[in-house]
Amino acid sequence: MDVPRTGTFAYVESQETGRVLQQAEVVTRREHTFAELTNRSPPGLVAGGRSHVSDPGQALSWSDPVRFLRMTEIEAEITAGLIRDLLRDQHPDLAGLPLREVEGGWGNQMWRLGDELAVRIQRMDTDPDHQLKERRWLPPLAPRLPLPVPVPVRSGAPSERFPKLWTVMTWVPGLPLDHGVITRGEHAADTLAAFLRALHVPAPAGAPVDTGRGAHPKDRTDGFDQFLDSLDADAIGSDAADVRAVWDDAVAAPAWEGPPVWVHGDLHPANVVVADGTLAGVVDFGDLFVGDPASDLASAWVLLPAGSAARFFTAYAKADEATIRRARGLAALKSLFLMLMGQNGDRGLPGGKPTWGPAGRVALDRVLSERLTRFHE
Repeated sequence: MDVPRTGTFAYVESQETGRVLQQAEVVTRREHTFAELTNRSPPGLVAGGRSHVSDPGQALSWSDPVRFLRMTEIEAEITAGLIRDLLRDQHPDLAGLPLREVEGGWGNQMWRLGDELAVRIQRMDTDPDHQLKERRWLPPLAPRLPLPVPVPVRSGAPSERFPKLWTVMTWVPGLPLDHGVITRGEHAADTLAAFLRALHVPAPAGAPVDTGRGAHPKDRTDGFDQFLDSLDADAIGSDAADVRAVWDDAVAAPAWEGPPVWVHGDLHPANVVVADGTLAGVVDFGDLFVGDPASDLASAWVLLPAGSAARFFTAYAKADEATIRRARGLAALKSLFLMLMGQNGDRGLPGGKPTWGPAGRVALDRVLSERLTRFHE
C-alpha cells in the first residue's frame, strides 16, 4: 500500500500534553509503591510510600530500577473508537482501514491498521522523545538495515481528544519472540550479527545522546542489586553467587574506547519478531541512542538459543574482550529484569508480563553456562 506521507513530525506543544485526561477515554490512576511491588523499601523512599523521583509517571525501564519498581500508573483506555476518531481527525484517508488491537505493549500500545500499517500510541509513556526519535531517525536508518524495522509514515499530534503522541508506522510481520521460539539458532545468530554490524556505525551530528541505557556496568550496580534482591529466592536458587560473579566481572571490564555508534538500546524478546524459526524483524526504537554497543550485544544471550553466542560474536567480529565482558554482565541484568517483570505478572501486578519470566530465566541460564573463554578459543 502506498501511503502518502503527510503531516508534520514536529512535536506540538500543548497545555493538554502530559496531563491525565479527565474524560471517558481515561479510566484509572493508581499508585503502586516500591514496597507493594517488591515487599521492600528502596533508598530514598519516605513516609507514605512516596519518593523524590521527579516524574514517577514515566514508562518503566530496565535501566531505571527505582522507577520500574515504584511507579504511578496512569492508564488510558485506548479503544478502537478512540484510534478511529484520531485518524478521522488527522488522517481521514486511513480511517476506513481495518483496525485491530495487538496484544502486549506497555509504554506504547500497537493497533494493526490494514495489512501493512500499525498505529503506535503512547499509553504509559509520557515522554514524547521516544516517538520523536523514531520519526526522525528510522526513515534514514531503515534502508541500510538487513531486517525489517517499523518506519514512520504519518504523525499524530496531541489534541484535546488524546494528549499524547501517536504515529502510523509500517507493520513488521512476525511473532514476538516472547510468544515464539528460535529453532534455527545458527541462522538467527548470523542474522542478528549482520543486523547489529549494520546498525553499530558512527552516527551523524545531532543523533540522540545516551541517557543511561549505555552506562558502564559499574554505574548500574544499584539497579543490579535491586533486581537481584527483589526476585523470589527460589527464582535464582543456588545461582546467586555465579550471577554476581558475572556482574562483578563486567564492572571490572574497561570502558568503551571506540567511537560512539548507533545502539538500539532495548533488545529483548518482546522487541524482536520471529518467523520460520529465525529472527524476522526488530521493533521499538524508542530508546535509540549513540554510545557503547555492549547493551545491544547482550542480546547474544538474551535472544539467541543456547550455544549460539559464540557463533554470534564470531560473525559480529567487532567486539573486543572488554566489550564482551560488559555485554555479558548487561545480559545478566536484562535477564533479571525479565524475570522480575514475569514475577510481577504472575502476581497480577500492573505492567507485569508473565511470559517474560521464563524468557528471563533461560537467558540467565545461557549467561551462566556460556563463559567468556568460549569466544576466544
